Amino acid sequence: MNLYSLTFKKKATMEIKIKSINLDATEKLEAFIEKKIAKLEKSYEDIQKVEVQLKVVKPATALNKATSVTVTIPGMSPVFVEKVNDTFEEGIDLCVDALKVQLQKIKEKSRNY
Repeated sequence: MNLYSLTFKKKATMEIKIKSINLDATEKLEAFIEKKIAKLEKSYEDIQKVEVQLKVVKPATALNKATSVTVTIPGMSPVFVEKVNDTFEEGIDLCVDALKVQLQKIKEKSRNY
């Protein structure tokens, strides 16, 4: 009789929280955010939680959509990015791009130790 032992590393799921201030986020916008934020796991696998905050800064003016994203990684300080743009979609794109760079730097630093 042959016995085999297999160990699987269970991948933790990343929690995404979306908070809207001075607006009601549409389902389409929330789906867009979740899709973009999910891509961060490719840059850094151990992300525990991501908090996205959407806020209308000054109604009826250009560049009035503030988007901030906070990424929580176990054992590390939170990573924070904030962008102000004409649309929340543009803000999310820019935040995710900035976070990818920051997460890559964190990953490289942790490899060196």
